[in-house]
Amino acid sequence: MVQKREDVRNVAIIAHVDHGKTTLVDGLLRQSGVFRANQAVVDRVMDSGAIERERGITITSKNTAVFYNGVKINILDTPGHADFGGEVERVLKMVDGVILVVDAFEGPMPQTRFVLSKAMALGLSIIVCINKIDRPGARPTQVIDEVLELLMDLGANDEQLDCPFVFASAKSGIATLDLGSPGVSMKPLFDTIIEHIPAPVGDPDAPTQVLISTIDYNDYVGRIGIGKVSNGTIKVGQDVVLVNHHDHDKLVKCKVNTLYEFEGLQKIPVQEAKMGSIVAISGIEELHIGDTICGPEKVEAIPFPKIEEPTISMTFCVNDSPLAGQDGKYVTSRHIKDRLMRELNTDVSLRVEETDSTDTFKVSGRGELHLSVLIETMRREGYEFAVSKAEVIYHYDENGKKLEPIEQCIIDVPEEFAGNVIQVLGQRRGELQNMGTANGGYTRLEFKIPSRGLIGYRGQFMTDTKGNGIMNTIFLDYEPYKGDIAYRKQGSLIAFESGTAVTYGLFNAQERGVLFIGPGEEVYSGMIIGESGKSEDIEVNVCKTKHLTNTRTSASDEALRLVPPKIMSLEQAIEYVDTDELLEVTPKHLRLRKKILDPRMRKRAQISANMKAQAEAEAAKNA
Repeated sequence: MVQKREDVRNVAIIAHVDHGKTTLVDGLLRQSGVFRANQAVVDRVMDSGAIERERGITITSKNTAVFYNGVKINILDTPGHADFGGEVERVLKMVDGVILVVDAFEGPMPQTRFVLSKAMALGLSIIVCINKIDRPGARPTQVIDEVLELLMDLGANDEQLDCPFVFASAKSGIATLDLGSPGVSMKPLFDTIIEHIPAPVGDPDAPTQVLISTIDYNDYVGRIGIGKVSNGTIKVGQDVVLVNHHDHDKLVKCKVNTLYEFEGLQKIPVQEAKMGSIVAISGIEELHIGDTICGPEKVEAIPFPKIEEPTISMTFCVNDSPLAGQDGKYVTSRHIKDRLMRELNTDVSLRVEETDSTDTFKVSGRGELHLSVLIETMRREGYEFAVSKAEVIYHYDENGKKLEPIEQCIIDVPEEFAGNVIQVLGQRRGELQNMGTANGGYTRLEFKIPSRGLIGYRGQFMTDTKGNGIMNTIFLDYEPYKGDIAYRKQGSLIAFESGTAVTYGLFNAQERGVLFIGPGEEVYSGMIIGESGKSEDIEVNVCKTKHLTNTRTSASDEALRLVPPKIMSLEQAIEYVDTDELLEVTPKHLRLRKKILDPRMRKRAQISANMKAQAEAEAAKNA
């Protein structure tokens, strides 16, 4: 018989990036007594990964639980970036309601619309939390209207339009239901969760059904599946059957080894978990995201959303440069393949395919950020490899017409930079859809643009707007191919020979463009050491020393003044690399290089590529 379980609430916190989800969870954890009064706790305690803490973003969803007035509140902190949208989609299957966090200054943003539409499609109850009400320029009353407009745009029903609004400053740990009276604690938000988030519903006496929405991985216990007990009870030692809604052939008999529930930041071992609980299960190797764990007496899969397909891909290959193997601990194709396959255990939006070459793998993801986080994680673990330029994944319709991924790009810039942004995105096949004023005297530009038009643009955008612009993108749909785009106008400065870069050689080279390296760095023939001032590539000898005579001494080198080199971050290097180039990634270095290191072979390849392009253009003209 279907019943409600009143002592549990399951809620996800969703929002656009940087609107304060993780800080809000901090406030709820602190005020629910999870930490001791004198315990030192870092900010954004849920962002446990080193990369998450450094970048200030959430990459994977996290589970926690707090107790309030005898009710256990399971809280899921979700990512805000569009690249990690796959994480948001699937964890929403574990909850009965969401807290939509909206910045009191910025208001609803593109990702706010995305995550809210996913929650509404599942019919979840909504609490709107207007956060950062103490921020200078905060305008909570206008943001209420903007949120209601967004709800109407998305076709909200009367119950969803009647959702409660809570006003908070997560950083200060206060919430209030009335803007006129400032709050003193998070109590109003706790009370709103208990009152407005429905208790989980299911049949406690039915056979076991647990939908696995997230997979964690631990070297000691292996795969850990996290999901909600939809019906029945799950016990340690119980015989169960694994099935999958999208894979009708899957039928695996197994046993539950260990069972955990969440309390604060801990996983607590339990002997059994009842309907409505969110649990972690380890010891089942065949477990995957979207699987349903069933009791053998009734084997029935719970429907699960199909995760959206990747839109961009890169090739990961063994590093074969002359400096290969000096930094990395894991350098072979077997090491790289095993690591990529292991990533598939936890990242549902990633795809890894083998290619014709045993040393090369095609890795596809939801965006450049998605793939750059994987690359950074691997390099920190001691892997050494090379990656190609990110390229979009094309689809073809039934008539063989080429379709490409299109994104909505929303840009807020000071008025003086708007013209430049419109011009550059126009060259990259962007269509200006809307132009208006944003908060703080900024101009808001809305574009529809091919995903490939945004590859390599973020760095240029920050330069063009002198760091004052804000850019947000979200995947829209596949549309007919929009035409060719010229990515990079400048050529590369390429090292002519192998050796160590010296001041004299670099001084002569810097007149040709912008350098990426300084004196004392190891270089090899075919390595990119700078950006040319012209459109073609230029070979330079940065290892060249001055011919010494009685009157010309090496000491006068000290008088040569070098412009500081342009040091690129991983993201900038991924954006910069061109189609005939590779990025060499090691634990200590990021080096750009040509795919073909030999200058004669490179010249031949360029001539044949030009001839092929010419022939294709002729054929298209005649057709």
